[in-house]
Amino acid sequence: MDTNSQELLDQHLGSVINATKSSSGHRILWVLMFVTVVAAAGCGANSPSQPAQANGGGNGQRGGRGGGQSLVAVRTTGIQRISIQREVDLSGTLVSPEQAKVSSEVAGIVKEASIELGQEVHAGQILVQLDTRELELALERAQSALKQIEAQLGVDGSRPNAIPPDEQIASVRTAILNRDDARTQFARAQESVTKGLIPRVDLETTETRVKVMEANLQSALENVRSLKASLQDRRASVQLAQKKINDASVRAPVAGAVAERLVQRGEFIRENTQVATIVQLNPLQLRTAVQEKFSDVIRKNLSVKFEVEPFPGQTFVGRIANISPSIDQQTRTFPVEILVDNSNRKLKPGFFAKGTILTERDNNVMALPEEAVSILAGVSSVFVVENGVIRQQSVTVGAHEGKFFEIVDGLKGNEVVAVSNLNQLVTGTKVTTADKTEADEAAAPSNANREGGRGERGGSK
Repeated sequence: MDTNSQELLDQHLGSVINATKSSSGHRILWVLMFVTVVAAAGCGANSPSQPAQANGGGNGQRGGRGGGQSLVAVRTTGIQRISIQREVDLSGTLVSPEQAKVSSEVAGIVKEASIELGQEVHAGQILVQLDTRELELALERAQSALKQIEAQLGVDGSRPNAIPPDEQIASVRTAILNRDDARTQFARAQESVTKGLIPRVDLETTETRVKVMEANLQSALENVRSLKASLQDRRASVQLAQKKINDASVRAPVAGAVAERLVQRGEFIRENTQVATIVQLNPLQLRTAVQEKFSDVIRKNLSVKFEVEPFPGQTFVGRIANISPSIDQQTRTFPVEILVDNSNRKLKPGFFAKGTILTERDNNVMALPEEAVSILAGVSSVFVVENGVIRQQSVTVGAHEGKFFEIVDGLKGNEVVAVSNLNQLVTGTKVTTADKTEADEAAAPSNANREGGRGERGGSK
């Protein structure tokens, strides 16, 4: 508070004291209110120099804003030319190429079932063994019947396949001899009748005997042929009985793992009863469907990369083995089968897989780094630098290779684009390169001081 204000306040206080001595309480109240207002006004008044300082500060702030629009520092890059691996996305299910439902071909009691769920087995390994006692008896009976036929035909047991010709079989040889003897007797009878030594009745008797012997020979030949046919039947019966004994040992038709075990020891099973399910584990097959627009690039032996959920981040590989020649009219896709090596047994039939088919590699493809492409609401754009001014350009991006985006459309190939501070850029923004901006930033403090000085001087006017 200055000297003048203090003197004015003293005068008002004196008046209040006098009023207190000479006036009533009501008058005193009004005087006190007046004194309070005057004192407040005196205390709130500034010295002559204070208004000038306040005004000067305001002018300084306006002077700071009055500078020109600042440049945005950006780093730039040109269009790159890279090599891109073309890919086709896929998703499908891993399956076993060979899945066998193993059944017993004979009936019997399960003597042994030595397999467990998940156990790996090799082709030909015994899965279930049935009791063979009854089958062995049937084999012996068939062998006995076979030996009877062989004896009638004179087949040598040490040479079962050496079947003698019909004329060498005993019954046929006997019939041939009887026929020849009858013919000899008939010839003699004819000569004796001519000489009148025997009556003609005896000639007729010998003639009848010749016919009988010829009939016996024919019967013997037919009997031998029947025995030979029976021989084949008996041999087949023996082989069948032997096969049933072999079939009592139910074996794995393929190498794989036991997916199901359906019988227990001591259980009686009938013919064609399923006893187990075997699935092949190596290799596996990835079955998928590819869109028809890729039918011209999908071919056999192309490499495939895929992942499965149980092993995140781990990539598995395969190759295309089979391609369907027809398109599904409902889905507009065609089936593809991919062969996958599973020697480490990590993959299992039924896994869902997602991956890509590596089709071909394109060279000299126009591309930009990831940081040069701005993607907002599905729209991709870049910021082209032309004479220090930004022009936002919409582009169409394609494949993503490493840290680069393929530029399919929107650029000619000779542009220079910004790769930093993209959130500060719009069409028309003035920019400076990184090197120029660093020099400006180094000089920025001195420029700020000069602007502040001008602001203070402007306020003192």
